[in-house]
Amino acid sequence: MKAHLMYLDRDFNLQRVLPSNEQALMQDLELDILFNSMACGDEFLYRVAKHAVLSGLQDDLETILYRQDVLKDCLMNHAVAKSIYDIAVESIESKKGSWFGIFSHCPTSILYDAINLLQMLIGMLKKLKLIADEHSDGFESKGFSTFFMMLKTELTDEYFASIEHHLTELKFEEGVLVSAELGIGNEGANYVLRKSLTKKPGWIQRMFEQGPPAYTFHIHERDEAGAQALSELRDRGINQVANRLAQSTDHIMSFFVMLRTELAFHIGCVNLHDRLFQKGERASFPVPAPPGAHYHSCLGLYDVCLALSIEQPVVVNSLAADGKNLVIITGANQGGKSSFLRSIGLAQLMMQCGMFVAAESFSANICQGIFTHYKREEDTAMQSGKLDEELCRMNDIIDTLIPNSMLLFNESFAATNEREGSEIARQIVRFLLETPVKVFFVTHLYEFAHGLFEQKIENALFLRAERQADGRRTFKLLEGEPLQTSYGLDLYQEIFGK
Repeated sequence: MKAHLMYLDRDFNLQRVLPSNEQALMQDLELDILFNSMACGDEFLYRVAKHAVLSGLQDDLETILYRQDVLKDCLMNHAVAKSIYDIAVESIESKKGSWFGIFSHCPTSILYDAINLLQMLIGMLKKLKLIADEHSDGFESKGFSTFFMMLKTELTDEYFASIEHHLTELKFEEGVLVSAELGIGNEGANYVLRKSLTKKPGWIQRMFEQGPPAYTFHIHERDEAGAQALSELRDRGINQVANRLAQSTDHIMSFFVMLRTELAFHIGCVNLHDRLFQKGERASFPVPAPPGAHYHSCLGLYDVCLALSIEQPVVVNSLAADGKNLVIITGANQGGKSSFLRSIGLAQLMMQCGMFVAAESFSANICQGIFTHYKREEDTAMQSGKLDEELCRMNDIIDTLIPNSMLLFNESFAATNEREGSEIARQIVRFLLETPVKVFFVTHLYEFAHGLFEQKIENALFLRAERQADGRRTFKLLEGEPLQTSYGLDLYQEIFGK
């Protein structure tokens, strides 16, 4: 049995290697806030959320759409989805501390534990079957339709009756029937567990009917060696069936483990959606496009991590960058540029793992990788200057850069003078424009930004953080020519006075 609620044709691998720039993405996009909101204090939900979001960059268009449909079903039927998840969690928790499985060396113990665990799991499977019978009509996605059909097809009444019959027999309430042959030195060999020949007759039949000849011996109650020998004979007889039953139980348990893992991602998404709904923020399912298509447009986009961190509503922005692979963002200090840049990266990650995004609408092409190059605070332990550190990080990005990636620059190369920083930024951007990548660049380097603007590059878009005449920031980004000032004086006067 397979859950297949993350992929159409395979299981979700929680051990899959994450991108090499995992730590940079976590820091620059503040992903810890996002994952904590999805987890609601549950460490396992946090782990799954982190792995699903960061490994989503490796998923294709078909997988994204498949997972979106499953998540839509979970949002529409969140109580049912939570019930299925709780059943999987209960099954796993019930096993802990009471089951040693194939790691035990005693066949009798293995068989006893396997029977008890399998009886519990059968009860959980019956609960899943009941949910499938009662609620499957309310689900529309291919993932859940296949899942419920599998439960209905595999978990029939005949199946449960057969399992319970076999479990009753394996308790060996009438003793164990074992056959053996005489081997070398008259030692026992080829032990085989046998099924009971006939149903136990009534006492009247046993009284008047002559049975086949039988040879019986009794072990004295104080004969420990004899009891031990008899126990070993029993273990040899049931060894194979005990191991087979343990393996079958482990197989069913692995189904519940995978069901819990794959549903954990969707439960985390539901938790996040509920949190945003309570704050009055909007969310929508994006429209992904194939890699290399250079689509990027949105309405009402906002920084989901900022929205989760503050009480007041956040400012939303829109973007029309279809056909563009370079977006230069300039404007007033504290004008919302970094927040907008972060919202771009977050929306891309959320889209590619099959989630909804923090926007009224969002459409973009799939990126094979997302890289961030943000300015870092001064590190007194650094063995080189800030510019050297920035260039080293840029070199690492170039070494791992793959086609159809997205690069987010935030105040990069500002650790040196205007002319040198502008020249470094210009050369790097010119190189990137020759490769199939998408670049978003927040900068105060006027010489760099205005120089690109004057070149009138067709596939470039220039945005500027809005500042009103009285100095107030609206946190809106509008198309506009880079200005020579970033209005740092406004902030100085606000802090220190005129």
